[in-house]
Amino acid sequence: MFIERFTNYLQYEKRFSAHTLSAYLQDLHQFQKFLLQSELDFDAVKHHDIRSWIVDLLDKQTEPRSVQRKLSTLRTFYKFLQREMLVEANPTLQVKAPRVSKKLPVFIEDSNLNSLLDNAEVFGEGFEGLRDRVVLELLFGTGIRLAELITLNDADVNLYEQTIKVFGKRSKERIIPVNVSLMKLLKQYIEEKSKQNFQNLSQKLLVTSEGKAAYPKLIYRIVNKYLAYISTNEKKSPHILRHSFATSLLNKGADLNAIKELLGHASLAATQVYTHNSVERLKTIYKQAHPKA
Repeated sequence: MFIERFTNYLQYEKRFSAHTLSAYLQDLHQFQKFLLQSELDFDAVKHHDIRSWIVDLLDKQTEPRSVQRKLSTLRTFYKFLQREMLVEANPTLQVKAPRVSKKLPVFIEDSNLNSLLDNAEVFGEGFEGLRDRVVLELLFGTGIRLAELITLNDADVNLYEQTIKVFGKRSKERIIPVNVSLMKLLKQYIEEKSKQNFQNLSQKLLVTSEGKAAYPKLIYRIVNKYLAYISTNEKKSPHILRHSFATSLLNKGADLNAIKELLGHASLAATQVYTHNSVERLKTIYKQAHPKA
């Protein structure tokens, strides 16, 4: 009952995305499974029960950052239960999250990405190669999230205005300008897709070789495959291209507030993490170039 009501709250009142909602529910079900060992229900939980869960997670080598996120889920959950008068007190208020070391966003240098994207031979001929190139060009050229990428429709591409319409977190809409070369590529891709004569053609912009809507694992495979040509980083996710987009704009003097709007961040604090990369870059240049460094 508690989880069902909370789910409705997140979905219809907070308008959380399907991806975020899934993450919240996964955390809650994991906590519920832990509580069953002590035959406890959510309304009987005390702060020491949550601390025990945190210790259990850390003992199982769960990353502190993941534990911090799970505790954040519980805080939102119990705040809701308290508001609905389903519990008297919020047990999470007496629990501190484990410390998490700050990690700078991983990104790929512009020159490396440009050399990859400008090399048509890497992608090969045919529909799939063209689609794969569009995937990478969109992620690096607009900085959109994976969830935003796979929900793009053909109708969201405005060839005349040279923009794309993106629905971000909590269904917040934003318009992102697209460079001329990417717009030409999108036009070519849409025309090529129409020639495939897919049965039950999906309205989604990105599709599989069978014409079905693209899914997260497919995008991960595409990104990992091509980034392996230019990067030795263990992590080769779509989000790295989002980081690369933001870092590139910042290094070229773009206004931080403008980057915030392009990325769809709710607050400037989320965007400011990219300034650390720029500072580190300046330090490197300084050490290499200054005679007293």
